[in-house]
Amino acid sequence: LDGILQSGTKKQLQSQRLVFTGAEKCSSEVFERLDAVVPDAELFEGYGITECSPLVSLNTPEHNAPGTVGRVLPSIDYAVIDPEKDVRVEKGRQGILLVRGRSIFDGYLKEKATKGFVTFEDKTWYDTGDFVREDENRNLIFCGRRKRFIKLAGEMISLPAIETALKGAYSEDSGQGAGVAVETAGSDGHPEIVLFTTFEVDRQVVNSHLRKAGLSPLHNVRRIEMVEEIPLLGSGKTDYQSLKRLLAA
Repeated sequence: LDGILQSGTKKQLQSQRLVFTGAEKCSSEVFERLDAVVPDAELFEGYGITECSPLVSLNTPEHNAPGTVGRVLPSIDYAVIDPEKDVRVEKGRQGILLVRGRSIFDGYLKEKATKGFVTFEDKTWYDTGDFVREDENRNLIFCGRRKRFIKLAGEMISLPAIETALKGAYSEDSGQGAGVAVETAGSDGHPEIVLFTTFEVDRQVVNSHLRKAGLSPLHNVRRIEMVEEIPLLGSGKTDYQSLKRLLAA
């Protein structure tokens, strides 16, 4: 969508009215660009997983809550649970999303039948591996993949939250927000947060941006690595495996 809005003209896109997005969280920059290029269009963000055929939740013209991925489809049962206590979390609190229903796949080919599934409340659920929050109107707010979180001093630290804060700060300051990515180095027991950038930054300034964004002191960048460009997958998403390989080299 970002590429379409950057390359397409207002005249080419003027008839567009409904825009649905998925695959990854839609940035505020894309929302703003759509409004600038096609002010009559409305964007609806959704959330899906290949294993779920693939839609799980969706905003619609009848019910659109920007900043969320909408309500879970009525054909799907879901639970948002504490990853450590195996209980449902209160609305507004972050937890792992479990789903079950006829549109959820039965398992991976040539793998154990239990792979990807968990037992919760005496039922079998697919573990999405994603952190979400549910608001008072039953909309889900996507918080990030479990593998994009680390645990420090008993707190779950969101790497996507750090990226979002820094991309926003540097887009506002210099238009360089796209040249930012966050990974971790070190062991699981002692991880350290590493910032990759395509431009020079000061670590103290970086961490001051995180404090201004409301993130706790545990969200603390310990290292900065400059690269010529942030590696991307064919889909346009950041290639975190390549960043890990750079750290291991």
